[in-house]
Amino acid sequence: MLACKLASRSPDSKNNTIIKIKTAGKEISIGDGNCTIIAGPCSVESQEQYLEIALILKEMGVDILRGGAFKPRSSPYSFAGLGTEGLKILAEARELTGLPVVSEVMDPRDLDQVAAHCDLIQIGSRNMQNFSLLKEAGRVDKPVLLKRGLAATIEEWLLACEYIMDAGNEKVILCERGIRTFEPLTRNTVDIGAVALVKELSHLPVIVDPSHATGRRSLVAPVARAAMAAGADGLMIEVHQHPEEALSDGEQSLTPEQFAALTERIRAMV
Repeated sequence: MLACKLASRSPDSKNNTIIKIKTAGKEISIGDGNCTIIAGPCSVESQEQYLEIALILKEMGVDILRGGAFKPRSSPYSFAGLGTEGLKILAEARELTGLPVVSEVMDPRDLDQVAAHCDLIQIGSRNMQNFSLLKEAGRVDKPVLLKRGLAATIEEWLLACEYIMDAGNEKVILCERGIRTFEPLTRNTVDIGAVALVKELSHLPVIVDPSHATGRRSLVAPVARAAMAAGADGLMIEVHQHPEEALSDGEQSLTPEQFAALTERIRAMV
């Protein structure tokens, strides 16, 4: 990586970056072989819905809760999240469970309030090359989870990471979530090889989102296992207590029972 001065692994270094997140309940380490499980519904739909699933996931041993408050949607008529109210519910879930929470930021103007309510800041695939947002994320003292863009090369992904790090924030987690190809039967094409390659090129943690990568509930578990076998440092999985009623991405969300079966197999692999 010619231009990735901060994200690249030096030729003689085998050290991996470990990102630690502390809450009142526990300390989470992401990277260097730690199997970090991030889970939750695609969107924060209501206080009752989110707190219920948060407690279920805590009992299942999840490390970090996810939930969208600001949702980038292909259609302007789709549910786009509860905004600030969703962030408040996420913060309430953190107090209730003791688990850290992550949510996506889409606009630099919302960055401070997302950072105030969340322990990790997610920059989604559609904003991977939103350079203004990347630079602003670099000034925030919170870990940033950077998803690979829909059609981004690995070098472009790492260079996007470089914008954040060069601006002062070196706590970056890379997330492979599939890239767009000519294949119509899955939402995206999962680049499992990218996990191994990025781990070779960079010292930063790499996780995989098999939910957005495939778009199909039946494929989440096998792709999750493949990701861990390829050396991923963790997984980001969508779980909803009633996927058929979800306001977004229900078709790729696991039920709690399906998620429990998956995590049992994943834990046995590491």
